[in-house]
Amino acid sequence: MGINSLNQALHFFFIITVELVVLFIGISFLVGLLQEYIPATTVQRLLAGRRSQSNILGAALGAITPFCSCSTIPIMVGLINAGAPFGAASSFLLASPLLNPVILGLFLAFLGWRATVIYAVITFILSVVLGAAWEKLGLADQVKRVRTSGGHADNQESHDFRSRLVRSLSGAWHQFTGVLPYLLIGVAIGAFIYGFVPAEWVARVAGPGNPLAIPVAAVIGIPLYIRVETMIPIGMVLLQKGISLGTLMALIIGGAGASIPEVTLLASIFKPRLVATFVLTILMVAVLTGYAFNIIFA
Repeated sequence: MGINSLNQALHFFFIITVELVVLFIGISFLVGLLQEYIPATTVQRLLAGRRSQSNILGAALGAITPFCSCSTIPIMVGLINAGAPFGAASSFLLASPLLNPVILGLFLAFLGWRATVIYAVITFILSVVLGAAWEKLGLADQVKRVRTSGGHADNQESHDFRSRLVRSLSGAWHQFTGVLPYLLIGVAIGAFIYGFVPAEWVARVAGPGNPLAIPVAAVIGIPLYIRVETMIPIGMVLLQKGISLGTLMALIIGGAGASIPEVTLLASIFKPRLVATFVLTILMVAVLTGYAFNIIFA
């Protein structure tokens, strides 16, 4: 059994690593090309001064402009400084990490179109509603008076298609080398689970029969800072072993939506009350999405 399990684990590691590498570089390249045509300054112009349906527009721009948390937070400050409604900027902040095209692309490849569409719809609606709720609760005064300086030097770069293509390819490779260790760790853990962890144990601990699995997974995901590139291969195996799809969603949203680096950055521009609200909001989104998935896919 030991040799057979090792062979299964090694086979899983090789196949999934190749698939993830191809998918990640391909999706990151397309995302980079998109950002060449929709830079942060364009997002600010679209939202600044708009009130009608601003939360929907904020969430939509957060979904199609795949900035990492290091960029999303300064952009939010720039939106507020440019006159964008606080609620719209909040919806942008909530939607950007959860509806990142890389996440959706990996979901589509490994979880199927139905799960991807349901995930996108639920997280989009919650980003719109909760961003509006933040504004209604008067949390706008919890943003520190900070201003971003500098910006993307678009006027110093060539804008012909070839230059955009080169920058997109270079950016995709740079992102890939940055996430490669996390990707390999995730695949290695997934391969170990695939080959050696009994399915009965996984189903008992985190299966649909355990109602506490979803909130526990959401809470665990935040301090673990589980990158999606790490979680996808692990999640694929856990699903085969019996974990509920809702538990997996809660774990991914907790890790992707409120990672420790992002919360640390937020603390530099948000007062403590708003930082706590942000973490609780992501926790709520993770739990609600998890239970919704378990109901839909029961």
